[in-house]
Amino acid sequence: MRRRDLRGARDRLDSVRGSNPTGKVGFSEPCADYPVGVPNDDDHQLAAALAEQAGAALVELRVRLSAEGVDERTLKDEGDRVAHELLVAELAAARPDDAVLSEEARADEAADAERMDNPRVWIVDPLDGTREFGEGRSDWAVHVALVEHGVPTAGAVALPGAGLVLHTGAPPVVPPAPDRLRVIVSRSRPPAQALTIAEALDADLVEMGSAGAKAMAIVRGDADVYPHSGGQYEWDSAAPVAVAMAAGLHCSRLDGSPLVYNREDPYLPDLLICRPEHAERVLAVVRAAP
Repeated sequence: MRRRDLRGARDRLDSVRGSNPTGKVGFSEPCADYPVGVPNDDDHQLAAALAEQAGAALVELRVRLSAEGVDERTLKDEGDRVAHELLVAELAAARPDDAVLSEEARADEAADAERMDNPRVWIVDPLDGTREFGEGRSDWAVHVALVEHGVPTAGAVALPGAGLVLHTGAPPVVPPAPDRLRVIVSRSRPPAQALTIAEALDADLVEMGSAGAKAMAIVRGDADVYPHSGGQYEWDSAAPVAVAMAAGLHCSRLDGSPLVYNREDPYLPDLLICRPEHAERVLAVVRAAP
């Protein structure tokens, strides 16, 4: 997919804001017994347009601030702020009745009881991989997901460094697996459980930065198993799980139980995304681990 600028992203966002289509889009059957929702086509397109727009804004921001010579901490903080404010404002305009949970929300906003009662909640990570963004790397992402009754039903992950927006409106086709599997881990702090899984599967390790980049590596066929046990929050995985489920991948907790979103406490410490044919082997390794 070619790179797109901020103007093009804005045009696509304007085309979906306020519309009311009647068409529906289904998902591929997931592997973890999720109740699958069927949101309006418009929700899929809105998620994709917002993720793309925020990603384009972040690319422009990094170029400008880097040219001005700002320090890395300022670059990270400004990236978080700009993307958060953009997504929250656009969602308020496009979906005023829906709730929003953002990583960058204030503590009182994240704890808003009304969010728990709303059947439609947008869970966003405005800048997933702040460290990678600040270091000038490409493995960072923007996450936008719609969660209905605890399940991600529409979502998009923008990978601006790769010029890609992967979303549920056009579920990606996962390439065939190689003969030797690849387990993807954090480049800075790979969890011990992931190393155990890789050893049991005789798999290669692939190191990568942000959660979104790692999850989309499975979708894109650059890796085969993404086990995480080092602690995450709902915004880290809601959009990647939406896209991965739409592509027919297995998504669950590391014990095999479903991932449930829009809970009072957004802490969601572990995650497994992999090809369906590998899920039982991976879960068996986790169960057998001391």
